[in-house]
Parts: sequence; structure tokens; C-alpha cells
Amino acid sequence: MALYAIGDTHLSLGSNKPMDVFGGGWEGYVDKLRSGFEQVGPEDTVVLCGDLSWGMGLEEAAEDFAFLNALPGGRKLMLKGNHDYWWNTASKMNRFFAEHDWNTLHILHNNCYEYGEYALCGTRGWFYEEKGDQKVFKRELIRLEASLKAAGDKKKLCFLHYPPLYQGYRCPEIIALLEQYGVERCYYGHLHGGSHRLAVEGLQGKVEYHLVSADYTGFRPQKICE
Repeated sequence: MALYAIGDTHLSLGSNKPMDVFGGGWEGYVDKLRSGFEQVGPEDTVVLCGDLSWGMGLEEAAEDFAFLNALPGGRKLMLKGNHDYWWNTASKMNRFFAEHDWNTLHILHNNCYEYGEYALCGTRGWFYEEKGDQKVFKRELIRLEASLKAAGDKKKLCFLHYPPLYQGYRCPEIIALLEQYGVERCYYGHLHGGSHRLAVEGLQGKVEYHLVSADYTGFRPQKICE
């Protein structure tokens, strides 16, 4: 049994916004994702760190969910990204998944999941581009803390869509929560292409940070632990 993470799959199987148009590493990215998941076993857990589907609603994203569900891995935990316009209430998403028998898909939102000695926590996070909307920012802080509190005394791994820090930017409020609740490692996405060079990797303060955007990991889920 192993734990993996990958973000930013940007699937568009049921809509018309494929990432292949950006060329480079994104050419044939759906096949690359399929190949990259071959390392994942049937009992493994994969955390999907947001920006998963371009679908504007659950129905439009259905083909993308079916694709993700069919990939190897017994449990896939889904975070919200800034482009996940299909995102809805947890009850509606869970009911939609159950109606289609997509039993590997689970929502990581105001909650946490256990993985051995660890608790897997997370939320979308926050980014400087949206700093003006304090209501959304405070809501994200509440969601992150709710997830961390749900973990109790277990060791904590945190998964975000937005990077809490990168070269030239820090979100002190989110970093403070990660350190306050003793998070060991934080995995994030959102950064693509030329922005990869801004990523912070390794220990910063009390927390270890890692970028897992799909185009950064070569469309292979990054193994976190056995």
C-alpha cells in the first residue's frame, strides 16, 4: 500500500478545452496520465490536488470523473482547484459519484482521511491574485483548520491546490496554521511551465514543501510513502 499525489490533470474529455493546445509537455497528456498511473497499485491512495476537470458542472465533468475513477488506485482524494467550476456541495458530489458507481473518488473538504500513522488534510488554499477577497480567504483558513483539527493527534500531511509559498511570495496565515498543527509535509499544485522555477522544494521553517503539478511530475503521481 502506497500514498501518491498529483495535481492539475486539467481533463477535458466531455468539454472542449484540451491542454494539448499549449504544446510542449502537454501534448498527449491524457495518455501520459494513463501511463503515469501504471505505477499505482489497486490498494494505493492518490491525492488529486485540484484543477482536475474543465467541466462547468458535474454532468459536463462526468467523462473526466469516469477516467479518474478507472485509473489504478483504490482511493482517490479530490481537492478543489481554482478551475474546478464543477465543484458543488460535498453531499451532491458524493451522491453523483455513487449514482455512477465511481467508488474510488472521495472529496477532501472540511475533513481528513487516515493513511496508516498519518492523517491526510487539505483544502484549496489561497493565492495572491485573490488577496482582495477577504471573505473567501477567511473561509479557506477556516476550512484548512477544520481539516487539521479533524486529524486530532495523528501525524499530518497537508495537500493544497495553491502554493502557500514560492519565490517572492508567502501566505503567512496558511503557513502559520501548518506549523501550529505540526504538519510534516505540504504538497501543492497550480504552478505550470515557466512558473516551475518559482517552486519551493524542501524544508522551509517547520514544514517540508513539494510541488506536484502534473506537468512538473511528468504526469506521474509522486510517491509520498509506502
